[in-house]
Amino acid sequence: MHGTAPSMTATMAGFAAETTAAPETALAIMRLSLLDWLAVALAGRDEPVSRIVRDMAASEAGAAEAGVIGLEARLPARAAALVNGTTSHALDYDDTHFAHIGHASAAVVPAALAVAEKTGASGQAALTAALIGAEAACRIGVWLGRSHYEQGFHQTATSGALGATLAAARLMGFDVEKTSHALGLATTRASGLKAQFGTMGKPYHAGLAAANGVEAATLAAAGFVSRPDGLECAQGFAATHAAERNEGALNGLGERFLFEEVQHKFHACCHGTHAALEALIRARDAERLTPEDVTAIAITVHPRYLKVCNIPAPTTGLEAKFSYRMTAAMVLAGHDTAALSTFTDRACAEPALVALRDRVTVETDPAMPETAAAVRLGRHAGAPIETRFDIADPLPYEAREAKVRVKAASLLGPARAEKIWAAIGEMQASEAPFALDMFLTP
Repeated sequence: MHGTAPSMTATMAGFAAETTAAPETALAIMRLSLLDWLAVALAGRDEPVSRIVRDMAASEAGAAEAGVIGLEARLPARAAALVNGTTSHALDYDDTHFAHIGHASAAVVPAALAVAEKTGASGQAALTAALIGAEAACRIGVWLGRSHYEQGFHQTATSGALGATLAAARLMGFDVEKTSHALGLATTRASGLKAQFGTMGKPYHAGLAAANGVEAATLAAAGFVSRPDGLECAQGFAATHAAERNEGALNGLGERFLFEEVQHKFHACCHGTHAALEALIRARDAERLTPEDVTAIAITVHPRYLKVCNIPAPTTGLEAKFSYRMTAAMVLAGHDTAALSTFTDRACAEPALVALRDRVTVETDPAMPETAAAVRLGRHAGAPIETRFDIADPLPYEAREAKVRVKAASLLGPARAEKIWAAIGEMQASEAPFALDMFLTP
């Protein structure tokens, strides 16, 4: 009807199809996220979940359209997105956006890169599409709201699939109408449950999101039609997935990029534990604490995280990544939580760590920001130590870049990390067809 505001589906389709340029500040963060994505994906290529999904896709073979991390042969774009998305989230070391609690890069970047290779798009176009798709995933995630997340849906898999679709549709040159059909189709494909956290199912969510995005756009390119209002229609995605339909989700769309606020991980575990770990490190180092000094550790966080990363007695390295108690014990024992080798099944059974873990209690405060944590350490001698940390506190770009590059160097080696960073810089200005191979050669 005349005068009716565009639907959420149409608005996001228009954003993907009609945005002509993105601010350099947002592109700079996407370049950092691409470096981070490549580092964690290349480091995670031999994880069991990566091998299983890669072997399945390789056994099916198909058109040689896109590169695959850990495989010499090229695969169809959809399969490449599935494998690369799963692989990039296998270590759970990729970036997180707390506006909706999702891993946008792991879901969107694999779809954008695979479709760029399939269509012959430039590196510049691939980078911009990845940014547009990631921003869309964040905006849609905010629109879906925390009720969606609390109901048990993993935003990486749901809003991530929708962002991946929009990135793919942009690279395929869709207009708003065709993009709306692709997005509507993606709403009936997007899926992923938080019940899978701590299992191989969680990284698989990122692969599913990326593959669903490629599939929805590919079908729409062939003339496939769906509900062009699939997000907001009766019995649509919002109605059936506990969405809040937050009106402020679109504020500043196209002018301000929420993706610039993405948080990169500097500990190899669930991002929900990071504020507590930083607070504990600050206290440990300032007071030169040893495990023997500490009688009790109380961690206070927002109650939402009790269902995310509060496994009280983990028995595997993967479960340890989702345990406030075990990660706190590791930090206080001086273990490097930035190192992948720290999170092992053996560590979970180490008597000294288990004893320290059992001194940790986790408390909640609904007034606590989701990105913050407070810690209180009781001591045998001296007054208790109290401190807090908020990972959302602004970090200057130069400091963020330095930390991401150090992380990449630790995962890949300094020479390879610098080679990839230089290639990403060239990609931004390149109009040559993008090829993932430029990043896969040591």
